[in-house]
Amino acid sequence: MAIKSLDELRKLKEQALKRRETTQSTGRVQVIVPMGTPGIAAGARETLKAILESIETENLSDVIVRQTGNSGLDEWEPIVQVMVGDQPKVTYGKVSAERAKRIMKEHVIGEKIVAELVVPQ
Repeated sequence: MAIKSLDELRKLKEQALKRRETTQSTGRVQVIVPMGTPGIAAGARETLKAILESIETENLSDVIVRQTGNSGLDEWEPIVQVMVGDQPKVTYGKVSAERAKRIMKEHVIGEKIVAELVVPQ
């Protein structure tokens, strides 16, 4: 994408700062996406992008998104972990972009765990 004007550059900077703020503030919900080599190879970038788009679309201000390294659950990548308030962490496996949007809608917003996507323990 070629930047053609100073206004486009400013808009791009504002978007980057908004996304950075999402990963650094404190909030009611934490969403963690492991971005180790197995996760990236399985599509974690697209998963992360879908999560950030959902936050922006739904105008969620109380959600923190964090990236980590390898989760150790390579066969379940891409993985998304969700922590709502003081409830236990829920680990979802094989999370495509579409599944990430579903998790955001049902678990993060609706506070209902998407049982069929949870990694068995």
